[in-house]
Amino acid sequence: MINRFWLHWTKTLPAILLLVMPVLLTGCFGNDEDWHGKNISGLMPELEFDLINSQGDPVSGSDYSGRVRMLFFGFTSCPDVCPTALRKLNQATSGLDPKLQEEVLTLFVSVDPRRDTPERLAKYVDFFGDNIVGLTGKEPQLRELAKRYRTTFGYEEPDPDGNYAVSHSSAIYVFDRGGNPRLLMRTDLSGEEIRHDLIALIQEGS
Repeated sequence: MINRFWLHWTKTLPAILLLVMPVLLTGCFGNDEDWHGKNISGLMPELEFDLINSQGDPVSGSDYSGRVRMLFFGFTSCPDVCPTALRKLNQATSGLDPKLQEEVLTLFVSVDPRRDTPERLAKYVDFFGDNIVGLTGKEPQLRELAKRYRTTFGYEEPDPDGNYAVSHSSAIYVFDRGGNPRLLMRTDLSGEEIRHDLIALIQEGS
């Protein structure tokens, strides 16, 4: 009985954390009138990672310095949250003045390396616009990156065909040109609200 309870609890805990963490983050960080996203300045570490891009090349956080970057965890088989979020981010960035569009980059980190090969990842991110980079890595690397930004992900049991769902956070982390954490955005923000915050961050460095 104890073993069965513990097995159920260990499977359930990651999903509970995913639901609770955004609420805890919102309560801890609060909000500023000048931002639509939550101000996390100084409350999380700077942007840093060692992964591979959708061309299969090793990359680090410093390879994308000099631009405002939005970090989002997901996977290409995601049925709703990921495509909704990426369409929203594309809407926000494509609505920028053409000169400002090059100042913003979306980093889509796949936490499903077993299925999301670089080739599959490249096709996926290309569908959502030009200024988006697909990233992935080995599971321990992805776990470490998720932990760095106080989130997690988990894999459901596969069905008879081998298909499985992946639980992950829907938070969007926004970093300024210097890689400093600045905002935590929810996917229910409008494209206009996201664009407002992006323009403000771009203008800080101009």
